Amino acid sequence: MSWETVIGLETHVQLSTKTKLFSRASTAFGESPNTNVNLIDCGLPGVLPSINKEAFYKAIRFGMAVDAQINQTSIFDRKNYFYADLPKGYQITQMDLPIVLGGSIEIAIDNSVKTINITRAHLEEDAGKSIHDQFDGYSAIDLNRAGTPLLEIVSEPEISNAKEAVAYMKVMHQLVTYLEVSDGNMAQGSLRCDANISIRKKGDLELGTRTEIKNINSFKFIEKAINYEIKRQIKILENGKKVVQETRLYDSAKDETRPMRSKEFANDYRYFPEPDLLPVVISDQEMQDIKDNFPELPKDKEARYEKDFKLSSYDSKILASSKSMADFFEDATKKTKNFSLLSNWMIGEISAFLNKEAIEINESKLIPNNIAMLINRIDDQTISGKIGKSIFEEMCSTGESPDQIIESQGLRQLSDDGEIEKLIDAVIEDHSKQVAAYLDGKEKLFGFFVGQVMKLTAGKANPETVNKILKEKLKK
Repeated sequence: MSWETVIGLETHVQLSTKTKLFSRASTAFGESPNTNVNLIDCGLPGVLPSINKEAFYKAIRFGMAVDAQINQTSIFDRKNYFYADLPKGYQITQMDLPIVLGGSIEIAIDNSVKTINITRAHLEEDAGKSIHDQFDGYSAIDLNRAGTPLLEIVSEPEISNAKEAVAYMKVMHQLVTYLEVSDGNMAQGSLRCDANISIRKKGDLELGTRTEIKNINSFKFIEKAINYEIKRQIKILENGKKVVQETRLYDSAKDETRPMRSKEFANDYRYFPEPDLLPVVISDQEMQDIKDNFPELPKDKEARYEKDFKLSSYDSKILASSKSMADFFEDATKKTKNFSLLSNWMIGEISAFLNKEAIEINESKLIPNNIAMLINRIDDQTISGKIGKSIFEEMCSTGESPDQIIESQGLRQLSDDGEIEKLIDAVIEDHSKQVAAYLDGKEKLFGFFVGQVMKLTAGKANPETVNKILKEKLKK
């Protein structure tokens, strides 16, 4: 039997504000447990929440970027449930009147473009964190995260497979980081998603019973979790059984999903308007200010790179795909004029290093000024491209500048014509048989002579100069 998958994603974006959504407590990551907490976050009786204006501005910026309707008047609701990491016994969220309605994003799949529509995006506060593995026989609660502002972005159920889901999340990551609404750090939980998955017979219009996989926080795990759940549901249906509507967790160690709890419905949460907060009204002037200060998005950046730096469309697209990479590239262009060589290094050696280490460029020891200096030293022939690669490896390891490494290791390129000519004469004299064979038609031996000269100079001889003089010396 032929089946088709229907997927909708709920993306949780932690907004990069300095303080929480309804209190002045810090949102800094990695602090000691229960230190970024105040009376509001603890849910003590009598305390009142106050709005973080910056969270609204960031949500609106996202809505504008996806061509959504912005509700300039929005209200908050209480979502009631009882977990140990939710001290108030309810979460303040937006149910009936979210700040963003509609919108869409485009994803590229197999050389084609697919539009995924967005249902809504609403503001809400995060819960705390339950810790089960630090104290034998006990669970601990860390409320540092409680109250952190989240933007929950709900897609329409228009995603057809895990590959499309990953593409959607990668575009979402690119968008929120470019908009500077979030740092997008998935390892720290700044960007995570819940995947709603159902299976139906191909051609059916009615959706199948869905399950929800909670809190997936990497592109790799999104793909694995969805693929596992698709196979699990198809197996259940083909055995004549029914899929149970439930919430599940993905276990990356076992590469499987497992039940977490039965799936709740909206009425289970007893939503009602938040009595401690008035409706929030964003003025026309505030909307205009957000538009006037809108950041440059990837497509605009690509076009500018082609125009200003004379880069190819392909190179421009790769450089603009990551905000941290694009920022690094642009900072480096202020210190070098060989934009083409800089682009080649960014896309080649630098990207390969980052992929190997599985880090972003701003997490490495590389800095734009040093990369620009490396490009300049290759460009002015102080070093060869080959030596440049060894210097780059040292830069990645130590963070030293190219000039420091060149001087400390004596790597300056040998470009003196007279000195190189003497070395070439010595090579020719020591390899008379190879010279005769070359002059007899074995032209591939030219590379042998170049290699011998480079060997004598420990790779420091200028390759162009070596080739030029050798050709003169070995004329028939």
